[in-house]
Amino acid sequence: MKLFLAEEMHKVDAKAINKIGMSETVLMENAGRALTEVVEKYLEETAGKSIVILTGKGNNGGDGLVAARLLAKDGARVTVVLAEPVGRFSPSSKIEYKILQHFLVEVMSWTSNKETQEEICQLCQSVDVVLDALLGTGFKGKLRGSYKAIIEAMPEGLPVIAVDIPSGVEANTGKMDKALPAFLTVTMIAPKPGLYLYPGAGFSGDIWVADLGTPGILVEEAPCSQFLLDGETVEELLPHRPVTSHKGMNGKIAVLAGGCGYVGAAELASNATVRAGGGLVHLYTAPEAVTILATKLTEVMVEAMPLTSVAEGISTTLDADALAVGPGLGKAVELQSFLRELLPELGMPMVIDADGLNAFAGHTGKLKEIRNKVLTPHPAELARLLQVTTKEVVANPVDAALTAAKKFSAVVLLKSVPALVATPSGKVYLNTTGNPGMATGGCGDVLTGTIAAFLGQGLDLTEATLCGMYVHGLSGDLAAAKGAIGIKAGDLVEHLPQAIAQALGQDENL
Repeated sequence: MKLFLAEEMHKVDAKAINKIGMSETVLMENAGRALTEVVEKYLEETAGKSIVILTGKGNNGGDGLVAARLLAKDGARVTVVLAEPVGRFSPSSKIEYKILQHFLVEVMSWTSNKETQEEICQLCQSVDVVLDALLGTGFKGKLRGSYKAIIEAMPEGLPVIAVDIPSGVEANTGKMDKALPAFLTVTMIAPKPGLYLYPGAGFSGDIWVADLGTPGILVEEAPCSQFLLDGETVEELLPHRPVTSHKGMNGKIAVLAGGCGYVGAAELASNATVRAGGGLVHLYTAPEAVTILATKLTEVMVEAMPLTSVAEGISTTLDADALAVGPGLGKAVELQSFLRELLPELGMPMVIDADGLNAFAGHTGKLKEIRNKVLTPHPAELARLLQVTTKEVVANPVDAALTAAKKFSAVVLLKSVPALVATPSGKVYLNTTGNPGMATGGCGDVLTGTIAAFLGQGLDLTEATLCGMYVHGLSGDLAAAKGAIGIKAGDLVEHLPQAIAQALGQDENL
């Protein structure tokens, strides 16, 4: 599903107005009608119900004014609170306000008078729903003036429905200083990234996309750079296994992982590669870990990896269709040097995680030399590669992932919340699966093996990463069905086949 930045959405609106011939007032009327329908669904019966609509000076406020008129016509007791004088309203909002004056709607203005402010706040506490039409997608930066005063004064726990985006949240980034939390956001024509990026996502509640009567072709044809990764997209990308398939058709995947004290990471990555559909999985690990891992991994071939000769390393992995590198390898200087020399010499698609990434911190020129690669860092690992702070990555996850994707010529999966994928071409995909219970050791190793399995089955770098991210999160959701706290990485491994079946639409019992 497309996610539109504020400026991209503005272009869609402009095209509807200038090329299709839909006036701004018509779009505003349709938005207000959509809001009315949502409120009516929520309240079931609007007659006699009390509603407060907080309105700003822009077109977002105009949408609220239309809803005020329509809800009042349906018998609701509606109060409109104006954040600014009508003289400052946008042209279309002025028209809607003029029409509204002929309906039974009470209008109050937010002023510096404390008694008036208290009256409005008390009213909001007593109503059935509050419509937040203060600020729209054009907002950026920090709240000021009456908008800041209103949002700071609002009591907690109000039944707020946000118009397009919660006031105070930036549409492109989800950044905010202060915002009015909503249990539901009615966003116009198409969703915006800020509804899914934190901290704004925590204030958006459920997302309802309103159709304003614009031709669907406008959204289909409009260029955009960010997407919401949903099940429909993944179902189209996942490999569909023919009845005549055999293990050789489903990928020979090499896993370079594990060392003294970190055999669990190698086990999880290898088992995930098997459970995500890899045909033949071969684990290359530290000599001291071979015996224990060979005992634990009955479906995986295990042998020692030559860590001194790049030529031997190439020879060992040459037959692989895909490679997973990094889980539990450790940070020994000799090993990291070996990886920096080996990986640029290999041609198969590979996913690099954990200590595989750490080996290239401070050596990013070598990292860029590697062909056909997926990088799966958490924020601290990405910060080391980009030579910035972890705080900077967390504050701007999309920008950080895009920078890395372009700088290193790689598909980058940033393990943020939500997890996201950035491509060298500048596209970003936000994930819709996963839960807080997955914040436990080993889940990243499972992700590495899952992506490697899809690479081995013939998906390209972006396809394999998107499918891996979605299915990995879905397996976590399935594992958390009876409680998220306490699930372990191994639970994700066991749920991978079910997650893939569900993503393919083949599990009718879920």
